[in-house]
Amino acid sequence: MLYQPDEKRYQTMHYHRCGHSGLQLPAISLGLWHNFGDSTRVDNSRTLLQHAFDNGITHFDLANNYGPPPGAAETNFGRILREDFHALRDELIISSKAGYTMWDGPYGDWGSRKYLVASLNQSLKRMGLDYVDIFYHHRPDPQTPLEETMTALDHLVRQGKALYIGLSNYPAERADEAISILRQLGTPCLIHQPKYSMFERAPENGLLDVLSNEGVGCIAFSPLAGGILTDRYLQGIPQDSRAASGSKFLTDTQLTPEKMDKVRQLNALAQQRGQKLSQMALAWVLRDNRVTSVLIGASKTSQIDDAVGMLQNREFSQAERERIDAILCC
Repeated sequence: MLYQPDEKRYQTMHYHRCGHSGLQLPAISLGLWHNFGDSTRVDNSRTLLQHAFDNGITHFDLANNYGPPPGAAETNFGRILREDFHALRDELIISSKAGYTMWDGPYGDWGSRKYLVASLNQSLKRMGLDYVDIFYHHRPDPQTPLEETMTALDHLVRQGKALYIGLSNYPAERADEAISILRQLGTPCLIHQPKYSMFERAPENGLLDVLSNEGVGCIAFSPLAGGILTDRYLQGIPQDSRAASGSKFLTDTQLTPEKMDKVRQLNALAQQRGQKLSQMALAWVLRDNRVTSVLIGASKTSQIDDAVGMLQNREFSQAERERIDAILCC
C-alpha cells in the first residue's frame, strides 16, 4: 500500500531553532546506524521510518560507513525514500557524514578534499538524492590542514550537494577553529554532533559554550549511553542484547557494578517522575537549551514511542537536578 503519513504528525513533536540559522530540527532525530544495513530487514526499517515520521520526526541521520557493511544503510534508505517518501522529500532533513574509513587506500578516510568530495558523491548516488540537507565531517583529521577540510565542505555547499555543514566529534578548541574558518569562507557551521549523555559529559567542558557563543546548534548522539541508560540491563545482560553480541560499542566490561548501581538509582528517580529511565535520560540531555536535538537509534517502534512520550515530561525540578548530579558524581 502507498504510504500515507499521519495528518497529525506535527502536533506532538517539539521543534527547536538550530543555532542562529533559519532551520528547525525536531527534539528527537532518528539515527540509521546499526539497524538499517541489513537488506533482509528492509521492511522493518521501512516501518521504523514511517512510524518516526508519523510522530513528527523529520530528521534522518546517516553516514557513509553506516551498515554493516559500509554504505548499506544509505542504500536501503535510498530505496525506502524512493518508494515511500519521494513526495515528502521537502518535509525531511537528511544528513550524512564522512570521516571514517570507507574504502581501501590512502584516499578513503579522514578529511582530505579528495575523500570528502568523493564520499558525498557516493552517498548521493546510494540514496538517489541530488543533495543532502546536512553534511558532516565525522571526526577531526590530525594530519590534513583544517583549512583544506573546511574548504572542501564549503565547496560542496557551493556545488549544491549540501545545504548546510556540520561537525562531529570535534573537541571545543578544534571546533572553534573550524567554525571560524567556515564563517570566513561564507558557509557558516550549522550544527555539531558530540557524544553526550549522563555518563558522557565532556561537551560541558567548553564545547557547549563554544557552540552557543558561535550560534551553532548541537545534536547529541548516544544519549542513552549505548543502551546503559535504559531498563535493559537492570537484571543482568540479556542474551539478545547489544552487550551480549560482542559489539565493540557496548561490552559487558562497561556494565560495572558501580555504574549499574548508578543506573538503578537513576531508574528509581525516573519511576518517581512517572517515566522510564530512557525517557528521563533523553529529557536530561535536552534540559540544556544549547542542545537542539537528541539522536536516537531504534529497532522497534515502541522505542520511538518511548522517546516521543518523553516530550510530555521534559522539565526537572531543582531537587531532581541536584539528585541526578549527586548520583552521577559519586
